[in-house]
Amino acid sequence: MNAAHRTAEQIGRTDRGPRELPSLSEQRAAAELNYVDTVLANGLRVLAVRLATVPMVELRLRIPFAGTGQGYAARAEVLANTALTGTAKRDRIAVDTDLALIGGELDTRVDPERLRFSGSSLSSGLRTLLDVLGDALVSASYAEDEVERERDRLVERLAVARSQPSVIAREALQRRRYGDHPYTKEIPHAEDVAEVTAEQVRELHKNSVVPRGSVLILVGDIDPERAVAEVGDVLGAWTADRSAPELPVLADVVGGDLQLVHRPDAVQSQLRLSARAVGRTDPNYPALQLANLAYGGYFSSRLVENIREDKGYTYHARSALEFNPFGASLLVEADTASEVTAAALLEMRYEFGRLGLVPPSESEVDDVRQYAIGALLTSTANQPGLASQLDALTAVGLDPEWLRAHPGRLAEVTTEQVAEAAREFFAPRRFTGVIVGDADLLWDALDSLGGAQLP
Repeated sequence: MNAAHRTAEQIGRTDRGPRELPSLSEQRAAAELNYVDTVLANGLRVLAVRLATVPMVELRLRIPFAGTGQGYAARAEVLANTALTGTAKRDRIAVDTDLALIGGELDTRVDPERLRFSGSSLSSGLRTLLDVLGDALVSASYAEDEVERERDRLVERLAVARSQPSVIAREALQRRRYGDHPYTKEIPHAEDVAEVTAEQVRELHKNSVVPRGSVLILVGDIDPERAVAEVGDVLGAWTADRSAPELPVLADVVGGDLQLVHRPDAVQSQLRLSARAVGRTDPNYPALQLANLAYGGYFSSRLVENIREDKGYTYHARSALEFNPFGASLLVEADTASEVTAAALLEMRYEFGRLGLVPPSESEVDDVRQYAIGALLTSTANQPGLASQLDALTAVGLDPEWLRAHPGRLAEVTTEQVAEAAREFFAPRRFTGVIVGDADLLWDALDSLGGAQLP
């Protein structure tokens, strides 16, 4: 017997009206973590955590890697792309083969703050995973042919990347927020990369790939004490007489006009707004986190409901907290058609003001609280998610106990505290940023709206 097809609206209603939604269940508490957190004789901090969901282990190694001067970002990018292409005892094929035999992978990335090795393997292959890593840390060869091959590939990729609107907007926003600080050098210029030599990369590795100040995180089906002992055995030969280079202090974001960056003939605009925030160690952080979610931090937020669902100005709109070693900033972004750019900016500013003048209600705060706690517990319930969370926490001196206690902090935030955070951190005057688009199409409307300027 086939039942007639019913629409979602019909399913959601009864003869007496809409069906009542079931009440939210209580969030479960964060689980106790079995871990060891120690510093080895060579200065490397090791955090090993047992999470035996699957017989795997996740690895994250973060090495502070700040640098200045012309071409530094290019040399760092080439190093990250060639660190695993061969060592004193393994060529590229041997590296790949040894990792494949343990169901493993290892990758390297760099940004203005750090060099990061990340990977995974079967738990039984941890020793091999560490050996491949240690081999690269101590004796990466940076052979001439490997460096040249990866360098040429990078030049091609960077040329394409720098033509992308999102990359143009990101670079413009970083300059607007932080000027010429090294933190803004996220993507090197292709012409700088083209001049990098293998000898320069070897010298950079020798001077900057050092254990003191670095953090290694292991999360998986492991015995933490045994894992730390293995790290000591394998990486004990990685030594240096200096600490890893840290970024110079980063100034706070200061409010001001938005800068219009001309992109001729663009049919879309990228809006990027930013303001100073506080980091995870600040007592106001839990309330700010909930205020940000209410503004634009998830799909049912005010900003998304306004300019995406109601007005259709954009498919993508969001707000987020961006963290750095010295604090945090708020980022609000949306991509719009040129003809509605000014209107979308008006609504973004309107929602800034409304969040302070008409703060989130008790039910709104409960919704974002449940979302925040649920998202945190979900993201840390698997090995890759927990490893990445701990990587972010250790960067600012925190440990797993902060992670375990944070759901409780979120649960204690009051509606009044969220309202206060909304007034303080989302005041329109605190924001600056950039708009990337065709200035010939955008300027008249933006000039009439105010708060924008040409370069």
